[in-house]
Amino acid sequence: MKLSTALLSCAMTVAAFGPAAAKDWTKATITLEGAYAPWNLTNADGTLGGFEPELAKVLCERAKIECTLVASDWDGMIPALNAGKFDVIMDALSITDERKQVIDFTVPYAATPAAFATAKDSPLANASGTGTTIKMTPGQTGVKEIEALKEAFKGKTIGIQAATVYAKFVYDNFGSIAEIREYKTGADRDLDLQNGRIDLGFDDAVYFNNAFEAANGALTFTGPEIAGSIWGEGEGLGIRKADTDLRDKFSEAIKSALADGTVKNLSMKWFKVDVSPQN
Repeated sequence: MKLSTALLSCAMTVAAFGPAAAKDWTKATITLEGAYAPWNLTNADGTLGGFEPELAKVLCERAKIECTLVASDWDGMIPALNAGKFDVIMDALSITDERKQVIDFTVPYAATPAAFATAKDSPLANASGTGTTIKMTPGQTGVKEIEALKEAFKGKTIGIQAATVYAKFVYDNFGSIAEIREYKTGADRDLDLQNGRIDLGFDDAVYFNNAFEAANGALTFTGPEIAGSIWGEGEGLGIRKADTDLRDKFSEAIKSALADGTVKNLSMKWFKVDVSPQN
């Protein structure tokens, strides 16, 4: 998913502290947004549900760690992690080189494409490449499918969730030809898209599948799905650089859950597609 605007200040904070002594991790606090269904969501009773909370339960059991799940705002997660407010970020967090400068990551537990969405009755529906998937690398330019979308989306308004890898992609590729509008949450963006206040949205494709259901079929994909290393290595757990022992415990648990099909089963339950990283 989802690039923090505070990365440089985080880097300075991290650099100010030396390596920590190894810790016997028996308890850990994991933060999720609680508003990025079906990755994670807040149930009517206030508990956290979705793909990631269910996977977290499995990972914590296998790592022999008693975990507490808490909700927090997406755009402040990385600074708060390094400030010690919780121990793990689990929020469809893309593993990118920029983020690796300030926090560490486990191995990925998922890898998903991104896509544009629009109203089903919009003239922008069924843009060139709809129904196909392209793969891109970081900084790649001159991609014919993207150039075709630039022509189609010229002068339109594109909504993105702030501080995400998807926001950077839209600014880099469409910032010169379209108006970009940032939102605190994907749900806020989706509501404006459904009500015609913006023309397009861009986000994780499996997230949009859930959003389309919530919109009763009023929204649809347009243009190709975009996959590949442009989104990093996949989605992993974000952990402080000093906590290598915690990182390793969770990495082993993720490998185990991938190997025995647990990740696949949970992703089919929540996404209707296998989001397991493909080697």
